Amino acid sequence: MSVKDDPEDFLVARRTEPIDCEDGTLVPEGFRADSHHHDIDPRRLIDRENNPVTEWGWWETKPQRTPLGVSETIFALGNGYLGMRANPPEGRDTDNHGTFINGLHETWSIEHAEDAYGLAREGQSIIQAPDAKAMRLYIDDEPLRLGNAEVEDYSRGIDFREGVLRRSFIWLTPAGKRVRVSTERMVSFQERHLALMSLEVELLDSDAAIVVSSQILNRQDGVSEFPDVPAGADADPAAGAPGDGDDADDDPRKGARLRGRVYTPSYQSQPTPDRATLGYRVRRSGMTVACTMDHVLDVRTPDGGDAADVGVEVSTHVSEDVADVVYHLKGTKGLTLRLEKFVAYHSSRHVSAEELAFRCARTVNRAKDVGFSTLVDDQAEWLAEFWERSDVQVAGQPAIQQAVRWNIFQLAQASARAETQGVPAKGVTGSGYGGHYFWDTEVYVMPFLSYTNPQYARNALRFRYQMLEAARDRARELSHDGVLFPWRTINGRESSAYYAAGTAQYHIDADIAYALMKYVYATGDVDFLLDEGIHILVGTARFWMSLGFFTGEDGRFEIHSVTGPDEYTTVVNNNLYTNVMAQYNLRVAEAVVQQMRRDRPEDYHDLCRRAGLSDAELRRWAAAADRMYVPYNGERRIHPQDDQFMRRQVWNLDDPDGTPKRPLLLHYHPLTIYRYQVLKQADVVLALFLQGQEFTTDVKRRDYDYYDRLTTGDSTLSAVVQSIMAAELGYQQKAMDFFTRGLFVDLANLHGNTSDGVHIASCGGVWSALVSGFGGFRDHYGQFSIDPRLPEEWEEISFVVTLHGCRIRVTVREGEVELVVVAGGHRVGPLWVCGQEVIVGAEPVTVRGETRLDCDGADCSGTDAVRRGRGDVPTGCGDPVEPRGTRGYDSVTVHRGE
Repeated sequence: MSVKDDPEDFLVARRTEPIDCEDGTLVPEGFRADSHHHDIDPRRLIDRENNPVTEWGWWETKPQRTPLGVSETIFALGNGYLGMRANPPEGRDTDNHGTFINGLHETWSIEHAEDAYGLAREGQSIIQAPDAKAMRLYIDDEPLRLGNAEVEDYSRGIDFREGVLRRSFIWLTPAGKRVRVSTERMVSFQERHLALMSLEVELLDSDAAIVVSSQILNRQDGVSEFPDVPAGADADPAAGAPGDGDDADDDPRKGARLRGRVYTPSYQSQPTPDRATLGYRVRRSGMTVACTMDHVLDVRTPDGGDAADVGVEVSTHVSEDVADVVYHLKGTKGLTLRLEKFVAYHSSRHVSAEELAFRCARTVNRAKDVGFSTLVDDQAEWLAEFWERSDVQVAGQPAIQQAVRWNIFQLAQASARAETQGVPAKGVTGSGYGGHYFWDTEVYVMPFLSYTNPQYARNALRFRYQMLEAARDRARELSHDGVLFPWRTINGRESSAYYAAGTAQYHIDADIAYALMKYVYATGDVDFLLDEGIHILVGTARFWMSLGFFTGEDGRFEIHSVTGPDEYTTVVNNNLYTNVMAQYNLRVAEAVVQQMRRDRPEDYHDLCRRAGLSDAELRRWAAAADRMYVPYNGERRIHPQDDQFMRRQVWNLDDPDGTPKRPLLLHYHPLTIYRYQVLKQADVVLALFLQGQEFTTDVKRRDYDYYDRLTTGDSTLSAVVQSIMAAELGYQQKAMDFFTRGLFVDLANLHGNTSDGVHIASCGGVWSALVSGFGGFRDHYGQFSIDPRLPEEWEEISFVVTLHGCRIRVTVREGEVELVVVAGGHRVGPLWVCGQEVIVGAEPVTVRGETRLDCDGADCSGTDAVRRGRGDVPTGCGDPVEPRGTRGYDSVTVHRGE
């Protein structure tokens, strides 16, 4: 994906930007390292000759020679359980092979240079599942290797309405023969354990011998499709320990590379035509996995002959680490061969690989009975329903629309069939961050799921619920009551070796409580709240009461020795984000327990008996929430990020004589970073968004202005939040700039690590930037409001949100907002739209008012256009309106969905 839009762009950039603009690099180095106030539009970094604009897909028109890792991520497929990177079927050339199963991992002992009580002991890393993508083609014994082959009419891409990766080209073999090659790959959304592949070969002008070798390979343990790379060549007796000297050791964003053999062979099928199975046990974690492949061959000759007429030879070879089904025939000019491959994966923490092999066989049998083409059609039907629930339309902006849909498609691929697992930071597209689950899911992905695909949100919350016992053990280990969820994990136990930027981020407890309540307010799923969610709320509330304390001076509640979202400032007292989110956590926990007392008295008494809960404890929760200390600097009239923040030296990120290398975490010792006022990502500004009802507009504006100049954007989580708040405050240009960075963070490889996998949280943030930023959608304690901020250059934005099972389409145009129920019910409301109370039904409702707010270059201070004071309704289109019978958090009761 070399950047070749306009050579003059590079000359201008070289003169005006501190970056290296060498032709042929994927992204200017300076852009990916310095996202702070950068003037380069990410859209200019896309080679539109190679990646043309099409609103429903992403395509390339030239085969990628280098770098390959980015395109392997961008074209990766997944369904939340199973993921496959876009490695070529030929096996070479590739940057990073990858077939992943959500939750399939190995463990290893964390060796601390200096040990201390309570440090995490067990590392966890996602591992590669047996790789069944290989379908190697030989013509007259010449292997197809796209990296050095001569090809014509090349194309590769994904239509987001079909979810199939398609590739086609004409190969000019070394002997000068022309062969048309077409491949397909699909990871099924409907069949969670199934992937499909096909290879079609047409001899255009000559007779030729054709060989296709279809394989399953244990790549995790070093096996290649080529015999010159033996299994276990780098084996080490210390199985499971991270490798020494890897680049991954220097970049915490990458996953650890395990050394030594990880898989113990546990099952190999007997050789049979067309089918083979491999099964393994993971050495330390004890997990098991099995993979089965089966095939359907179709041959057509110009005179109507088939495979039987041609005489196809089939042989199957199965060993511990390789299963190979080989097809050989002598083809004549005009012959077409199509080989369809059905692949099943099953994994478990409890059953044998042999049992999983039987499950794989059943999955493959069922798929073959349905048929390849029918399964592809079923995928399109599934995606049609998904887009009806999830699409965001940006009229008149085809390049933006294309990227928006790519990001939303990634959210489907990361979450749809995760089910019993969480949503990893990279989904199932790569091994970045070790395949771990973080707070990313709750804060950035869950809003999308809750308002568009609530069943997926429920599944993610149930995953956290099932983690409660491990979270209770972790809290106890750290001398606290309640539950402490792990900062990063796969199996439920803490896996963060660096406590200052890991375990100290206690805010994850409040983030999970926040996501739970967002889901419940969106769906009205009171049963889930009172059956399972309440245990999360009680456990996290107890943790905050154990971690914080009432001061003796004025009785305020403080929380010390914590780290907020900004990982460039660690282990501080009274981080604003942490305190505000803990306040919310305590508030809703107390309210929900009181709701259970009213609605389910028997369950309430049972909870009190089993958990030892009392009225006195509930009163302490409420008191802590009411007296929560929120740092405020009266002189500057802003909220300090923490008690010590304002006493630190400012790191001038705009200093032309001393511009720091970026990202800071890869170029400066943590102690150097920690002594400055400098942010990796939005912290206070994120609190302004998530708990916007607690802050007035003037305060938000002063806070935003102060932290904007200190925020490096070294984290991909930052730009989307900064865009949302910039939009709310009327900073149109900043809102668009930050939104564009978030939108293209992977497509333009802005942070230089897209090869490690898709930044799934950023994808979720893109949806929030569209719906909550430009669309102005808010939900504070179940009080829904819409206060749009339509960008000047956009004609219209349209999105769908599902509230209590009722799907509403919202369309924002110049001067008006249109709402209509499109599915799931007849009426929903009240909603506050531009300050007006609205009931939405099957007939469109149009609310007229100001839908754009432009404070760029203007003095908007003192306006209440977007006031979020406690109890107020967002009112960008009119005067503030006090909602009838409610006062913000005083009305926390959740109403059951119809």
